[in-house]
Amino acid sequence: MSRGVSDKITYKPYNQGGQWLLPPSLDELVPQNHFARIVSKTVDELEIEEAFARNTKGGGASRYNPVMLLKVMIYCYMTGIYSSRQIA
Repeated sequence: MSRGVSDKITYKPYNQGGQWLLPPSLDELVPQNHFARIVSKTVDELEIEEAFARNTKGGGASRYNPVMLLKVMIYCYMTGIYSSRQIA
């Protein structure tokens, strides 16, 4: 294997409970009964991390966590946003 090449999968940091300076957390921006919370909780209960890990191989630059991306896609589709440009 050449220098700088790895077979290890690396994801960008993904922490829903992370703290910000202003506002103190993302949790304060989203109301308790918001649809995004329902989507997030439902996807977390699916326990699909193993399926994503099985179907990808390492190497390359770090990527976004596939669970987080799935949450975004489900939320957008359920709110009527289908265009990848609008999602971005």
